[in-house]
Amino acid sequence: MAVCLVNKENYTKLKSRYTSLGVQFIFVVICCISWQLYATSRNIMGFPALDVIVAHLIDSFTSTRQPILLYMAHSFILIVEGLAIGALTAVVLSGLSVVNNIIGSIYRLLISIFDLLPGVALLPILMITVGANDLSILILVIHSVLWPMSRNIMDGFRMIPPTYIEAGKNYGLSIYGLLAGVYIPASFANVLSGLKIGWARAWRGLISAEMIFGAAQSAGIGVYINNARTIWLDYPSVYGAIFLIIIVGVIVEYGFFHVIESRTVKRWGMIR
Repeated sequence: MAVCLVNKENYTKLKSRYTSLGVQFIFVVICCISWQLYATSRNIMGFPALDVIVAHLIDSFTSTRQPILLYMAHSFILIVEGLAIGALTAVVLSGLSVVNNIIGSIYRLLISIFDLLPGVALLPILMITVGANDLSILILVIHSVLWPMSRNIMDGFRMIPPTYIEAGKNYGLSIYGLLAGVYIPASFANVLSGLKIGWARAWRGLISAEMIFGAAQSAGIGVYINNARTIWLDYPSVYGAIFLIIIVGVIVEYGFFHVIESRTVKRWGMIR
């Protein structure tokens, strides 16, 4: 009887998952058809048809002029470096906020200040102090990841049931043992949520920064979009690069974050 219930539950989950994927696929197909019909009927230079965009995007992968993959790889290296540094810093500083109340009070104030500060607003200062280069973009990415992730982690720490902490103390765990064995595992859903928010903010901020001043000493996908618009006058390539950015975002969302969620917090019953 129990086996039948488990099989029925798994079947229901799989059915719901594939139904959701089917709905999403149909929605995308409808959007693509609508785009193609509108573009071909209007014939607007700044709004090319999908087949033209796809053709230019495929050509850009092998173009000897400016291979788009080189630009994308450059941006991706910066985003990975910034995510790693920002996430590690957020975990360490949030952990220290639990260990020391003074550090916690100061850090909560810093989060309240800097989490509301858009990364783009820092660009003029970064241009003056650091220069229009990859280091400025890396600092912007770290800024975009650090504060929202820290806010989520500390909110997760506050939501931990006191019985968990008392149980850890009864086992003889030190404050650092509680941090590694209770606080972080119990709030891992918040850690992952903060990382997702930080990734989205950092990806947008990185591309914006590259488009604003990255052409000076950088070669990211934002530079590619800016060059395609202003230098090459290749509008289909602009759309193609934007589509590529969306595709990368979807792959990271479903191929990375969803996999981690399904193998950790969903399996642990922390989220549905």
